[in-house]
Amino acid sequence: MNWLMKDTPPGSNPMGPEDDQKAAWDLFRKAYERQMKGEFDEAVKLYTGSIELYPTAEAYTFRGWTYSFMGRIDEAIEDCHRAITVDPDFGNPYNDIGAYLIEKGQLDDAIEWLERATRAKRYESPAFPHRTWGGCTRKSGIGTRPSTATSTR
Repeated sequence: MNWLMKDTPPGSNPMGPEDDQKAAWDLFRKAYERQMKGEFDEAVKLYTGSIELYPTAEAYTFRGWTYSFMGRIDEAIEDCHRAITVDPDFGNPYNDIGAYLIEKGQLDDAIEWLERATRAKRYESPAFPHRTWGGCTRKSGIGTRPSTATSTR
C-alpha cells in the first residue's frame, strides 16, 4: 500500500473517508475475532490499525478491554478515556472504567463511573453498570449502588 501513498503529502489520503471507515471496520472485526481467540497482542495491533484509519469510541473501548485481559489495567483505562473523548454518549467505556477501578480496589472512584454509565445516551448493555456494581457489593458488602436511571440508545 505504500506505493499508493507515494507522492502524496503527509496526512493526506487518496482514498475517501468512506474507504477509511470501511477499512477500519474490517480491522475492528478482525481484531475482535483475535481477541475472542485469546490472541491479545494481535488484537491490539489490529485495533490500533483501525484507530489509525478511523478512530471510534468502540475501537478504543475494545482495545482497552483487550489490554485488561493482558493485565494492563492503566492502559485499558486510558483507552476508555480516549473513547469518551471521541464519543461521550457511548456508555461502554464509563462502565469499563468503573470495572477496572473496582479491579484496582478503588471502589469509591468506581461509583462515579458506573453512575455515568447509567446515564449514557448510547449503550449496548445498559444493565452492565448495575451488574458490575452488584458483583462488587457482594464481594465487599458495600451498599451504595449506581442510580436506577436508564439510558436510551
